[in-house]
Amino acid sequence: QVQLVESGGGLVKAGGSLRLSCAASGSIFTINAMGWYRQAPGKQRELVAVITRIGERNYADSVKGRFTISSDNAKNTVYLQMNSLKPEDTAVYYCTVSRRGWGGDYWGQGTQVTVSS
Repeated sequence: QVQLVESGGGLVKAGGSLRLSCAASGSIFTINAMGWYRQAPGKQRELVAVITRIGERNYADSVKGRFTISSDNAKNTVYLQMNSLKPEDTAVYYCTVSRRGWGGDYWGQGTQVTVSS
């Protein structure tokens, strides 16, 4: 089992910035990828950004150039720096980890990000 604790969501005006953090604990020695998905009301959950232990990154096209994912393997923590936020970035953001692929084995409880226009 892996436990994920997220922090950093909130309300921000368009053009502003937020930083999300997610700390993993438990059976993390098998985890290869950590990252973030989001789900807006009435929409499917979608990948935002995921990073592997060797630094490979996968970003949604809609956030490239605005969001940056990073990780601290020693702390088993992943970060998502979100700049130039847009109202369409409003969603619940979920931390996720996986042994293979780009997340999806375990999920955090979610943190709300709201961007006002």
